[in-house]
Amino acid sequence: MLTHEEMQEFRKDLLARKEQILKNLEEAHNKITMMQNQDPKDEGDYAALATETDIDSRIIEKQRAELNEIEIALGKIQNGTYGICEMCEEPIGKERLIVKNFARFCISCREINERERKL
Repeated sequence: MLTHEEMQEFRKDLLARKEQILKNLEEAHNKITMMQNQDPKDEGDYAALATETDIDSRIIEKQRAELNEIEIALGKIQNGTYGICEMCEEPIGKERLIVKNFARFCISCREINERERKL
């Protein structure tokens, strides 16, 4: 089980990451808006612009997914269930949380979950 101090440290790290993601999302949104206002000169410019917009959109999608996971983790800290696996309800393990502080599953259950999602 995590100590109160460890929970607060994870909370601080999650909030810092959340702030960074929100900043990234705002910058990406501004960049996409700027690109959409450009007038491509030829098909090459159009293709390059479309590719860059697509890449930025995928990055935004991944960042939003991470932001959602962070929000879930922050909620768990607030209600006292942070660091508990959602499948087996056993402690996730501090080492795993250090690597992925918004982990929802212990290593064993994560592997089971990933296998089931592939089916």
